[in-house]
Amino acid sequence: MFTFHSHARKVLAIALAITLGSFSLPTDSRGEEADGAGASPTVCDAAPFNVEAGTRTFLTENIRLPDSASFTSYEIGNPQVARVSSAGLLIAIAPGTTNLRATYASAEGKAEPCVIPVTVKAAAPLKLAFQPKAESKKVSAAGKTFTVQTVAIPKGMPVDVGLGGGRIGGTEALASIAKRKNATFAINGTFFEAYGGIPEPWGTVIADGEVAHSGNYGTTIGFTRDGKAVMDSLRITISGKTVNEDGRERGWYAYFVNRTPAETADSAVLFTSKRGERIGFARGTAVVVDKSIVQRIAKNENVQIPKTGFVVVYTGSLQSQADSFGVGRPASYKTEFKDMNGKTLDWSKVVTAVGAGPRVVKDGKVAVDAAKEGFSEAKILSSSAARSGIGIKADGSLVLATVGGATVKELGAILLKLGAVQAMNLDGGASSGLLADGKARTSPGRNLSNALVFGTKLNYR
Repeated sequence: MFTFHSHARKVLAIALAITLGSFSLPTDSRGEEADGAGASPTVCDAAPFNVEAGTRTFLTENIRLPDSASFTSYEIGNPQVARVSSAGLLIAIAPGTTNLRATYASAEGKAEPCVIPVTVKAAAPLKLAFQPKAESKKVSAAGKTFTVQTVAIPKGMPVDVGLGGGRIGGTEALASIAKRKNATFAINGTFFEAYGGIPEPWGTVIADGEVAHSGNYGTTIGFTRDGKAVMDSLRITISGKTVNEDGRERGWYAYFVNRTPAETADSAVLFTSKRGERIGFARGTAVVVDKSIVQRIAKNENVQIPKTGFVVVYTGSLQSQADSFGVGRPASYKTEFKDMNGKTLDWSKVVTAVGAGPRVVKDGKVAVDAAKEGFSEAKILSSSAARSGIGIKADGSLVLATVGGATVKELGAILLKLGAVQAMNLDGGASSGLLADGKARTSPGRNLSNALVFGTKLNYR
């Protein structure tokens, strides 16, 4: 496992916006919507959702709201048929019918519920340009010959991130992650704390269209719901707003997402349900928000994270920031995406992403600037070690690769030789692992925090 220096911990800028929540309706024994679920909803200005199992759709692509209105929460009637992430991503799981209940805030601030029928049908056979292929290759690059384990992945093949133990801060064997996600191929993902302490990621992780962890260094590869791959030096800001009793808005911010602050740190951290049931420590001041309303403010408590909301924890000298919030008052947040030079990136349609780095191939040429991306350790800058990498080819297909011993620059030369026009380094050393058709092409020497998984019948539950 490789780490990075304090560049990744710089304070983030502030912006204001709205958050989206997700939660399930009460169900009866048949999994149908129960009576008394709340105010009688109206039908949204949207066509019914008719989707195939295994597909993912952002609700904003199908639902039209009045001007100045914003979603505040979602409910799904039967979670065995579909679920909705806090990013407003409808994930179709299995054939069946259910209702989606969406609540939005009108321009006047009034909560308006509406209901949309959802029908999930059996998935049609996936048409791919070619069948994925795993190979062991001798690759001549950078004046050397390397034995490289590779997998060619066609454009559009479904991809997801597998979290160790199903949450941020857990670990699991790569083979177990792949089996749980019903994946045919898997490769280890971002760096994580592997030498003691909580095994949290160091890099950015986006799962179900929502930021599950923010790293703000290195390079990130992301995938849209239709499988298109993008790669950039992604930097994320988390910021929000709350409204005081006098109706005045106040801004707030978070430096990190789902990361335990250091014992003596002055920090502001956002925690979501991707973390698990609780924040995992008992210090600082925690603001607990459910369905976009502040429920409670607690001190030095390992608070529970609402499945339909979030928690903001302030530690050290920043605990006074919690004074901006009031119980019973609205609170919301947004994410903003930029590159390391401050240019705004449109990653609004990305549903899955893993950040590691550095970039090793850019626009068809070997290109490594590890220090600029925030790395300072020799094992990244110059040392030879077991490496994992991922590249995007000109036709949009992917190449996954592991090699027993190479520098980061040599990894770039290898991935270039394998046809990549954009490529990046993933976690390496004992974390390096590649799985194909249920068999280990490269076996990791430890359980992993996260992995990228591929397959035509992925399990999105």
